[in-house]
Amino acid sequence: MSGRGDLLERAARHGLQLDERSLRHNDAGLDFHVAYAVDVHGREWVLRVPRRPDVAAALHREEAIIAFASRHLTVAVPDWQVRAEDLVAYPLLPGRPGLTLEGDEARWHLDPASERYAAELGRLLADLHAAPMDEAAELGVEVRSPDEVRERWREDVGVVCEEFDVHPRLEEQLAAWLSDDGLWPEETVFTHGELYPAHVLVDEDDTVTGVLDWTTARGDDPARDFMYQQAFAPPEAFATTVRAYVAAGGETWPRLAERCAALMAAGPVGYGLYALATGRAEHREAAQAQLGSV
Repeated sequence: MSGRGDLLERAARHGLQLDERSLRHNDAGLDFHVAYAVDVHGREWVLRVPRRPDVAAALHREEAIIAFASRHLTVAVPDWQVRAEDLVAYPLLPGRPGLTLEGDEARWHLDPASERYAAELGRLLADLHAAPMDEAAELGVEVRSPDEVRERWREDVGVVCEEFDVHPRLEEQLAAWLSDDGLWPEETVFTHGELYPAHVLVDEDDTVTGVLDWTTARGDDPARDFMYQQAFAPPEAFATTVRAYVAAGGETWPRLAERCAALMAAGPVGYGLYALATGRAEHREAAQAQLGSV
């Protein structure tokens, strides 16, 4: 995306007449340039421009995911009113992100220890994970079986270990994780996959109002939706999330906190795959820095 004028022209081609003075950019995302603007009628919009052709080609999958999520969640999800290879646009959702990135600095807009947010998150996850997988598959959402989840991770670790210089201790940790039956799901559910506070909208009372960025959603290990809460929140808040999840009909599992920690520790593998997909030297260098240390 070359600049403000290019984005305004692009939006106009898709029927959006935006006020240039209102345009604000947020380029923290890895897959999309993101901007916010107000149209000539005073309505606020979110604008997403794919950074790479592979991202544009995958938009139909995210569109199917959002359609499915909107059927089964009571909180807001993006309503794509423009979906083209060069632009996605939807009306701004209510609330504010619990976390924003400003340059290299993370700014929290909620307390990670918030009991209200922890309970709200648990109830949200119960709704999310109760969504029927057969319906998801019919709508084109990817659904992995428990065996497929583990095998895909095994394949991904193999690719990254071949392409990067992985620290021996991290390689040992990944091998131990892959071989430990107790750290893998016995069933898969509909998961968001990146449910950390930057993608969760809250109001002034920490009530969850919406969920953003469904790019990585699929039928997968339920622990992937707990892992950021386990990583960022105090143990008491994580326990509150699990209790609220069970009270709302969710099923808990042994060693859930360990499963979350193992998934977080494998995060550099995902970034390594991203670096390979983009072919960008700066991402490869950053991924190597993560994979080469523990």
